[in-house]
Amino acid sequence: MGVRKVFLASSFLILLLLLDSCAGHKSKRSRIETVIETARSYTGTPYKWGGTTRSGMDCSGLLLNSFKAIDYDIPRTSAAQSKTGKKVSKNDIKEGDLLFFATGDKKRKITHVGLVTEVHGKDVKFIHASSSLGVVESDLSMDYYQKRFRQARRIL
Repeated sequence: MGVRKVFLASSFLILLLLLDSCAGHKSKRSRIETVIETARSYTGTPYKWGGTTRSGMDCSGLLLNSFKAIDYDIPRTSAAQSKTGKKVSKNDIKEGDLLFFATGDKKRKITHVGLVTEVHGKDVKFIHASSSLGVVESDLSMDYYQKRFRQARRIL
């Protein structure tokens, strides 16, 4: 094989690899957007412990349904969900990440989860099912959530 043929074959392979990685990135972004859009479609749904329907939803049920939209199964409870995926630092939170909180009497026990919907610098918004407000978007910077935040995890 001549030098020119080797160069053309190598260039073609590199182009295929680049296109494949771009397609994978777009696909991942699209999946994250679908999960967020699905979660947002439940906005206003009342809170119901153990709920997974539009008549009543809890925090882990919201995420369970949202990830089902992309055929991705996650555990049912916030505690079990907190062991899924890769732990990320608070400074590295991205859209689609899960945020975990200890809202009960035990300061370390995970009892609440939300899905990151927007990140602008240090401003992080997340959607969750609040026991008092139902499905809403909140700011992680709120004192209530800052005090109870325990970890962030990336599933996708």
